[in-house]
Amino acid sequence: MRPALALVPGGTPPPLLPAATPPPVEDAPLLDAYSEAVVGAVERVAPSVVRIEVEHDRRRGGGSGSGFVYTPDGFVLTNSHVVHGAKRITVQLADGRRVPASLVGEDPDTDVAVVRIAADGLEPATFGRSSQVRVGQVAIAIGNPFGFHATVTTGVVSALGRSLRAQSGRLIDDVLQTDAALNPGNSGGPLVNTRGEVIGVNTAVILPAQGLCFAIAIDLVQFVAATLMREGRITRGWLGLGGQNVALRRHLVRRHALAHESGVLVLSVEKGSPAEAVGLREGDVVIGFGGHPVTGVDDLHKLLSGPRVGVAAPLVWLRDSQRIEQHITPTRSPASRD
Repeated sequence: MRPALALVPGGTPPPLLPAATPPPVEDAPLLDAYSEAVVGAVERVAPSVVRIEVEHDRRRGGGSGSGFVYTPDGFVLTNSHVVHGAKRITVQLADGRRVPASLVGEDPDTDVAVVRIAADGLEPATFGRSSQVRVGQVAIAIGNPFGFHATVTTGVVSALGRSLRAQSGRLIDDVLQTDAALNPGNSGGPLVNTRGEVIGVNTAVILPAQGLCFAIAIDLVQFVAATLMREGRITRGWLGLGGQNVALRRHLVRRHALAHESGVLVLSVEKGSPAEAVGLREGDVVIGFGGHPVTGVDDLHKLLSGPRVGVAAPLVWLRDSQRIEQHITPTRSPASRD
């Protein structure tokens, strides 16, 4: 027997809403395949995702964010801004266990931090290569926004090679832009592809905007994390430039007999920096440093490690069609001068 329609005040039946139009039959398999891909990716990465709770002093109170298991022996990745200055850190695992954590090291310049927990049965995440990410591919974010555990959002990779200013004041280069929705509490959680491989660490949103969210590329994160696990901090040389990856024009590659086809486009030059001292300008393209090719910002980050601080080395860049080489002396990064 069909149920009677409920009456609104006055006895008038409510208007009937038109039924949702089903997708065309030929689109249904595509939507099913997309759903299956997202479900499969979430099932693979969800056991690695954790909630991170921090306690500060009485004035600052506490906060929370996300993270994910990096190694089976208890190293966990998150954002520096999630755990910076914390007096106490607690990690809640996907199975509900709550365990204390200690800070291994953090790098405010890239907003990466590593904490460690003592727990068994940990499932580390699987990692992809951000260098192989393409604009338009599906991106899946998982984290704990506003304390809602294991929340999933999806979108696409909107752009590659963005620059984002960290709380330390330094530009984080090689940032992925996505429209997968992020909210407070997502910070430190993984951005994954449809295979469930981590391609970035979610770090920031632009609050007035819609669909402008950012993640630190996992190639950079793994390099920083390995150094933090080994040394507890990053001692980084500083040139005073901000940039992003750029493809070189083919005639420039041929003219200068370059073995690579990309470099770092200079977007900004800091006042009083080594970059300013050697005459670097916005619009220049850095292609070499210290006798090594520079194909992107990851190369430059790796080459500006501790032993480079205070040691002059040749910097090579292109300006229009001209090749310029000058010796430059990296100074210590402002964030690590304490």
